[in-house]
Amino acid sequence: MKTALMAAAAVSLGVSAATAQQADAPWPETPFKCEPGETYVMNVMVSGVEYWFPVYEMFKQAAHQFGCETDYTGTPEYDVNKQIASFEQALAKQPAGVLLHPMNPDPFVEPINRAISQGTAIVTFAADSPNSNRTSYVTSDNTREGTVAADKIAEALGGKGTYAVLENPGQDNHDLRVSSFVARMEEKYPDMELVSRAVTNQDPNKAYQAVLSMAQANPGLGAVFMPEASSAIGAAQAAQELGGEIKVMTVDVNAKILDMIKAGEVFGAINPNQGTQGYYGFLLLWLAAHPELIDPMNDHASAGFNPMGIPILDNGYSVVTQENAENFYWDKYLKRRGTKGIQG
Repeated sequence: MKTALMAAAAVSLGVSAATAQQADAPWPETPFKCEPGETYVMNVMVSGVEYWFPVYEMFKQAAHQFGCETDYTGTPEYDVNKQIASFEQALAKQPAGVLLHPMNPDPFVEPINRAISQGTAIVTFAADSPNSNRTSYVTSDNTREGTVAADKIAEALGGKGTYAVLENPGQDNHDLRVSSFVARMEEKYPDMELVSRAVTNQDPNKAYQAVLSMAQANPGLGAVFMPEASSAIGAAQAAQELGGEIKVMTVDVNAKILDMIKAGEVFGAINPNQGTQGYYGFLLLWLAAHPELIDPMNDHASAGFNPMGIPILDNGYSVVTQENAENFYWDKYLKRRGTKGIQG
């Protein structure tokens, strides 16, 4: 008995000593930091579009919190081949990862898969390449965006009337917004009639001409929906020239769209939470580049896939109206944050 008590006391003293040593020892260095020169890139289409700027602002903030370097790349033109070329140029510098908005899903499958096989992590955002090996996809829910836009328009028109849509076939997030908008109208608002569709491919001039033609062919046109802001500018201009009765509903905002919403020239907009998209996008990308930190209880090691994979992360959205439009201006956002924006 005495021996057992002495042994127990010895164990107790040993544990106490070990605990004391652990308490006095410095915390282990965090693994959540970049090596010197470790760089993460954001690559987009039509790089001058204002939508990307808040995304990159928070992508950059998250990266700097980890001690990482960042770069912003893309093409100024709506051309998938030119975007792929800019993506290849970014890869040539051997970044640790690329947060990618692919203009079209299928042309990017081979470049994405090749990048991953060569050691660069790829996460998509706002538009996806689902048949590729990209690790994760961060976006707002495009189906919800189209659904909510339909609800807002139908409610404003009392559930009765005609509407039209402008679209950009082939860009998956835009396709989802349009298809869900139309599906919601057909399902919930049987007295709302789709009378016209037109392809504008984010061209304000095409949108302007399309809405003039739609209104001429369909007197009393009640509303027009489009999945992006550039077309909305032309659509709203046409609507004003036609008397200001056509309700223009869009997705995404920029300074011009916000001014038009405040002036009552654009009915409203569904806006993805861009800063959240960029911040979460970086976090997913960094983890995709460091899969050794994640060891789930599954077969990732033997099957050879990245254990970090998150098929879809929803960054949320806001409904922008006359009442809250003031909160979405890029220049005011930068002033509040005290930063220089895309080049800062």
